Amino acid sequence: MSTQKRVLKSAGDVEGSEALRMDADKAAQIIDALNTDLAATYVLYHQLRKHHWNVEGAEFRDLHLFLGDAAENAEAFADELAERVQALGGVPHASMTTLQAEAPIEPEDEDVYDIRTSLANDMELYGEIIETLREHVELADGLGDPATGEILRENIVQVEEDAHHIEHYLEDDTLVTEGTMQ
Repeated sequence: MSTQKRVLKSAGDVEGSEALRMDADKAAQIIDALNTDLAATYVLYHQLRKHHWNVEGAEFRDLHLFLGDAAENAEAFADELAERVQALGGVPHASMTTLQAEAPIEPEDEDVYDIRTSLANDMELYGEIIETLREHVELADGLGDPATGEILRENIVQVEEDAHHIEHYLEDDTLVTEGTMQ
């Protein structure tokens, strides 16, 4: 194992990108927004995984599969965000400490809750993320970065779809009989 340690780029440094014709000042604003989205997405990812692991009850299978898929969607989006940060000349947030500190959302605690409470907590995180993503689309477009705007637009579609599925799961209609609920 090597004992050499050489920092190639410090976290927080922004170079911009000559290849993408993005100067450091504009890149810094976009990178800050993308790193915020990255942090929020990872917080959501971990909460979805928690619920995927702990879901119980009559609708276990469907919810277990949905939550696993939703977590995979979040993970794929996080990867895309991190790669865009790097392409713009920045350093994507990567440590758990930084991700949690920089996320504009607050995850639920370590306790396991009933699935309705868990899904309501997920829907709250999704809603906050959707609002932030919309703001960041406008920021990217306003700074002349349509590629970042497009990446965010494409992913909002999936984020909204997953949030919409949760909204449906939280509706009152169910195949579970009242006797089962007692």
